[in-house]
Amino acid sequence: MNEEKIDSTVPNGWAIEELGDVLIVQGGSQPPKSEFKYEPSDGYIRLLQIRDFGDKPVPTFVPVDRVTKFCKKEDVLIARYGASLGRIVTGMEGAYNVALAKVITSPELFNNRYLFYLLQTSIFQTSLRMISRSAQNGFAKHEIARVKLPIPPFKEQLRIVEKIEELFSELDAGISSLKKAQAQLKTYRQALLKHAFEGKLTADWRAANADKLEPADVLLERIKAEREARQAEAMLSWQTEVDVWETAGKPGKKPRKPRPMKVLPPLTEEETAGSPELPAGWAYLKLGEIIDDPNYGTSKKCTYENEGVGVLRIPNIALGKIDPEDLKYANFDDEEISKYALQTGDILIIRSNGSISIVGKSALVEPRHEHFLYAGYLIRLRPISKIVRASFIQQLLSSHALRNQIERKAKSTSGVNNINSGEIQSLIIPITTLDEQTEIKEILSSKLSVLDAIEQTINENLKKSEALRQSILKQAFSGQLVSQNPNDEPASVLLERIKAEKVAA
Repeated sequence: MNEEKIDSTVPNGWAIEELGDVLIVQGGSQPPKSEFKYEPSDGYIRLLQIRDFGDKPVPTFVPVDRVTKFCKKEDVLIARYGASLGRIVTGMEGAYNVALAKVITSPELFNNRYLFYLLQTSIFQTSLRMISRSAQNGFAKHEIARVKLPIPPFKEQLRIVEKIEELFSELDAGISSLKKAQAQLKTYRQALLKHAFEGKLTADWRAANADKLEPADVLLERIKAEREARQAEAMLSWQTEVDVWETAGKPGKKPRKPRPMKVLPPLTEEETAGSPELPAGWAYLKLGEIIDDPNYGTSKKCTYENEGVGVLRIPNIALGKIDPEDLKYANFDDEEISKYALQTGDILIIRSNGSISIVGKSALVEPRHEHFLYAGYLIRLRPISKIVRASFIQQLLSSHALRNQIERKAKSTSGVNNINSGEIQSLIIPITTLDEQTEIKEILSSKLSVLDAIEQTINENLKKSEALRQSILKQAFSGQLVSQNPNDEPASVLLERIKAEKVAA
């Protein structure tokens, strides 16, 4: 917000001052990590870090004589770096580290709660976001010194804070109810998937279609035979390509011979111990038995320049679907295009990420995605269509049973969690006939579409709640949230008195 805009919206009695004239922003201090402790100890003080103001704090303690910057609970802190840049926090006391900065001001001029809310608005945040850094986001004190802040009379600040917190309390109660409903939907969704892949959703269908069922051992033998037939078909197709190539005088490279499909070790009783009992006609097997060998994506560098072929990346995998926005591009030769080509029914799965919850997320390839290729942090799964529906696998991958297996295999202490193609092939899954898979798909589609509609409504209401929160703050800092009292000492008079006291001191 610029000076002209602030001047035109604030009431009489308010003042506009540059941040550097009325606030001191003081960076933190910390000793080397070798001096950190993670339990309270005599002579040590809590070292506050930005993560301590979130859901997963890591209490850290340092020698009190090795830090020089301290804060009280009522002090306001600003996150200085990285993804948390500009986050405004308060409510904890101790020492604070170099990734935080404390806001210091005259207690006569600013109420700390007023500052806490003011610094969260675009008045401060927009200027902060405009600061450019070549390596890591951050800011220096002089870069925010010119930000212009609205200063109401001190008593009006108290009234503004009281009204904000009254309205936010009501708003937070509504948001809490929405998030509770959101969590309940998530629980119900997982319960639905659990019942689907334990055969409970289709119990009535099996009773009505007993003639279509086959014993589990027959199903497994048929899967094995289809797998062998698929390998033989690939070899025959390759030999035909070679014959054509030789007849044409062997131009270019010889067609690549298909690799033998990986032979997986038999599933043992120990591996399925503790798994839910399946109904007649169902069986457990390894995911690799019903898909072609997984294929890693390209490692070629891609850019946003709209040239070449679009390459799908991790950001394009969202909520079980492919979102082709935010594509990158690269040029590929015919052999590369063949290697990384996609077909309808393929599944792209995220194999590597810093967040364990992202690893294993997947999306189904539709006809409109076939002209894309895919990047190296993704793995392509190609289900054997005569054995399994692609939708069956894709929904199975989002169930708790598979998520737990994926997270166990992928979890790492290195900061990057990764699941490889062999580990994906070894995932243990339930399987049934194609007919029952189709019935499962129809039941899930019907029920999940209702859940999706409810969740969309919840998300829209959460967005409206956030918009209302911003509207409240905008009114607050333009003088429209509470009425003005002509008996309040104008901020300009207060500023002059403070300046005079400083001169006298």
